[in-house]
Amino acid sequence: MLSRQQLIDQIKQKKSFLCVGLDTDLEKIPAFLHNYADPIFEFNKRIIDATRDLCVAYKPNAAFYESYGVKGLQSLISTYEYLPKDCLSIIDAKRGDIGNTSDRYARAFFDEAATGMGFDAITITPYMGHDSITPYLAYEGKWVIILALTSSVGSKDFQYLQTNEGLLHEAVINKCNTLAGTDRIMFVVGATKGAEFENIRKHAPHNFLLVPGVGAQGGSLEDVCRYGMTPECGLLVNASRSIIYASNGEDFADAARAEALKLQQQMAEELEKAGISPS
Repeated sequence: MLSRQQLIDQIKQKKSFLCVGLDTDLEKIPAFLHNYADPIFEFNKRIIDATRDLCVAYKPNAAFYESYGVKGLQSLISTYEYLPKDCLSIIDAKRGDIGNTSDRYARAFFDEAATGMGFDAITITPYMGHDSITPYLAYEGKWVIILALTSSVGSKDFQYLQTNEGLLHEAVINKCNTLAGTDRIMFVVGATKGAEFENIRKHAPHNFLLVPGVGAQGGSLEDVCRYGMTPECGLLVNASRSIIYASNGEDFADAARAEALKLQQQMAEELEKAGISPS
């Protein structure tokens, strides 16, 4: 398990707040990998080897593994086992259900003795309320990353609805922060929201934010940092396609590293501007 302080220490040491998304699709990986017994894991292994010194987190998306059935789940377990222990391991599952079902989802991804997976964190949807969130918090030291304001086209369908406690995504943040502290709760906020990070920080001044949308989706890292960075950084910026599919040839791992390095260097500059450096 990676604690908040350990995560902050990694950010300072690596001069990076990069999260690499492992959204591994058999139809997109280089053709030569299909000669391996487990092409998905072989792809992930090489991506991890190429980027582990440049990032502080990895985020497999559960759908890209579950869609291949038992073989896909084994690839996910093998990937979890291979993830560096100094990096935050996030399962992007976006689960959301009533308490007893949430308890089983939590067990699936948190209870390593039972399932072979003990991720540090999981993404969830808060729509069903506090009793769909608290089962995950029962696992000591695990992070719960709650969808707040996403970069999806349909985000305005619900997330901006007015409630008695402000916009819906504001009410979600306010409520969830009553369930646990900033050492257990993060929020997903899409990078394409730009200046809206300033408002998000009014409701979540100290929480870490998991930020998708930089890279292939066109989000601005500079804007995310300008409006969303805290004195401890407080950001995990995720990039998936722009890194892992930088090439579909035999050089794919080298190409992934080159893309990750570009982001890491930009992040190092932003951290320096914010006065965040190794102790």
